[in-house]
Amino acid sequence: MSKDLKGRTLPKGIYQRKDGRYEARAIIKGNKIQLYNTNLKKLEKEFKKAKEEAEQGLSQKYASITLNEWFELWFQKYKVPRIKVTSINPMKTKYYTTFGRLLGDVRVRDILNMDIQDAINQLQEEGRAASSMREALGRVRECLESAKNNKLISENPCFDIIVPWENTGKERRFLTQEEQTTFLKTVENSWYKEMFYIMFLTGLRVGEVGGLKWEDVDFKGKCIHVNRSLSCEYHEGVKTLRLTTPKTHNSYRKIPFMGEAEEMLLSQKNKQRKLKESLGNRYRSEGEYEDLVFVTTMGSPVTRYIAEKECSKVVKAINEEEAYLSVREGRKPVVFEKVYPHAIRHTFCSRCFQLGMNPKVVQKLMGHQHYSTTMDIYTHVMEDDLTEETCKMKSAI
Repeated sequence: MSKDLKGRTLPKGIYQRKDGRYEARAIIKGNKIQLYNTNLKKLEKEFKKAKEEAEQGLSQKYASITLNEWFELWFQKYKVPRIKVTSINPMKTKYYTTFGRLLGDVRVRDILNMDIQDAINQLQEEGRAASSMREALGRVRECLESAKNNKLISENPCFDIIVPWENTGKERRFLTQEEQTTFLKTVENSWYKEMFYIMFLTGLRVGEVGGLKWEDVDFKGKCIHVNRSLSCEYHEGVKTLRLTTPKTHNSYRKIPFMGEAEEMLLSQKNKQRKLKESLGNRYRSEGEYEDLVFVTTMGSPVTRYIAEKECSKVVKAINEEEAYLSVREGRKPVVFEKVYPHAIRHTFCSRCFQLGMNPKVVQKLMGHQHYSTTMDIYTHVMEDDLTEETCKMKSAI
């Protein structure tokens, strides 16, 4: 046993430094303990508690923690510091609507491999897309791997899980050339005509459309620069609107003017100028939103929800016109399927492939982070073309 500066014997593991401070050191189950205090009695108490906790281990401390409780701890410490603010709520929502809903109240130490598989099977029965299930599983696997690293569990139950690779949800929506023509004809007199044209001619994500500023439009260089995205979230009933960075580093890109792009942008500039003159100080976009290319009839930013609503209006108008014509012509109506903003993005991608563009060029135009995402759409387009071409052989056969 060591002695203090006055020659008195000290408890095991405790030493007195030359500066008068007491130091306690120990290694318990591979964990190093090193404490300091000028008060010997206080240090003894702290040292005893630290050794007891080390003996119990972190797993004992969190013996009864549930999956939802651990997810919150893990997410705050490991994920929040590394992700965009706009990604926090979507990530948490994805978890809580899948594994958090099905296994959230189960203790982490009690979750078995078959529990994870049962959850996946249930999600599949509910019609969840395979990509959505894989994303949710990846998040939980990462969360429980951290639980393993922190010695809450000895094995991660998320491995060797069978996840369907086919898309169990609805297929991607693409508009045919005829549907695209019908859609654009219907928006001819709409305030959002120019916006929809640009969406079909650039493949911009809806957030990128909403966040596009006039400073990003290079009329001299005949191109659009994608530098930001408009994010609109509702959390506990509170609307949060912000301009943020694009989805990934590949999303920063330059898109050349194609088709009527320049014509539509000039038309939008003139239309917006007249709107500002008409509304005066009632024009709603100000501050960082003042220079936005596409706005509502009151000058507000065009959010994802507004774009979706306008798409639905167009589809409704098309189907109402078709219903009238079908009755007049004595035939069954051809229903125009629902269109959402991302379907227009998919349509642009499919048009690029139908025009024979190189997949790598298309990936760059779309701002896809992974080449496989571009090729998934390419495969879909090729399958449609194959079906159409083989149908031509019926008469010959």
